[in-house]
Amino acid sequence: MHTSLDTAGERLAIDCEVPWIASLIAEGAGGALRPSDAAAASVRIRVEKHRRPFDTRGWQVLTRGARSRPGTVVVTNACTAGFDLRLRCTPEGAEFTFRWRPPLRDRAASRILQSRFHLLARAVLMQYPALWWAQVRGRAPLHASAYTGGESTPLVCSASGVGRSTLLLAEIDAGAKATGDNLAVGDGATVWGLVEPVRIRGAGGRRMPHGRSETPIPDRVDALAPDSLVILERGQSEQPSLSPCSPDAAARSLVTSTYMAGELRRYWSFAATLSAGTGYGPAHPPVTEVASAFAAALPCYSLALGATPGAERLSKLLSSRGIAAWA
Repeated sequence: MHTSLDTAGERLAIDCEVPWIASLIAEGAGGALRPSDAAAASVRIRVEKHRRPFDTRGWQVLTRGARSRPGTVVVTNACTAGFDLRLRCTPEGAEFTFRWRPPLRDRAASRILQSRFHLLARAVLMQYPALWWAQVRGRAPLHASAYTGGESTPLVCSASGVGRSTLLLAEIDAGAKATGDNLAVGDGATVWGLVEPVRIRGAGGRRMPHGRSETPIPDRVDALAPDSLVILERGQSEQPSLSPCSPDAAARSLVTSTYMAGELRRYWSFAATLSAGTGYGPAHPPVTEVASAFAAALPCYSLALGATPGAERLSKLLSSRGIAAWA
C-alpha cells in the first residue's frame, strides 16, 4: 500500500508492507484514500513487516514501555494494540514507523475481540498520529462534528450514546455535508474532521460494539467554519426543545464530552508520551481554550432531543422560524 489520507487537517502518507494491515487501514479510511502524495504530507506512516524490536540500546528510559533520545521516541505495544511504534520529528513533520509485535495475550484478544481490535488498531495507526500532529500545530481534539445544510453550519457535540450520529445522518440524508462522525480537531474558528466510518444501528457494514455497524460518510468535507454551537441532550418530552444556553455551559459540555469519549480514552497518555519523548507540542492539548473560543464567538444552544432521535431536523430548528418556535 502506497496512499495518502487527508484527515484532521493533516495529510498522511501511508506505506504498508503487510497486506492484512493495509486492508484494515483502507476499511478505517471510509473510502477517503487517495493516490500517494508524500511530498505534501505532514505525517508519514510506515508499517514494516519486520517483527524484531526497534534498537533502543543506550536510549533514555522515558516511562514503562517507552524510551527516547532527542527528537525520537519508541513505544512498545502502543495502547495495547500490538504495535511497537517509533516516532521521529522535525519542524516539517512527523514520521511514525510501526511493527506488529503483540504479546501473546494481546494477539489472542485481537482474534477473539475483532471489532474492538479494529477500532484500536485504526486509532493507533491513523487517527492518533494525525490528532497528535494537529495538536503540535495548535489544534485540539474534540468529540464533536460540524455539518453544513440549508442556511446553518452548526458544531454539534454530545456525550456518547445521546443520538448525535443519528441526528447527523438525518441531515446528510437531506443533503448536508459533514466533517465526520465522532472526532474532529479545532482551533476556535475552524473544525477539521477526523476520517472514520460512521457507526450506528442498522448501517449494514462491519459489526461494532453496542449493537452498531459501520457505513462511510458520503461527500464528507475536510473542514468547516461553524456559525453556532449546539449541545445535544436527551429530553423527556415527545417533541424536541431548542433553547439558548450560556457560553460557559456550552464550553463546559464540549470539554466534558471530549474527555468522556471512549474513542479518546487511550489518546491522552499516547499524546503525553510522544510529547515527553520528542519535546514537540504542548504537554496537554488546548481543549479548554479551543472550546471556550468557539463558545465565546458563536451563538450557543441546547437541544433536548425528542422521544425519537433523528425525527427532528436540527437545521430546521436553527432557522429563524425554528428558533422562534422552539426557544
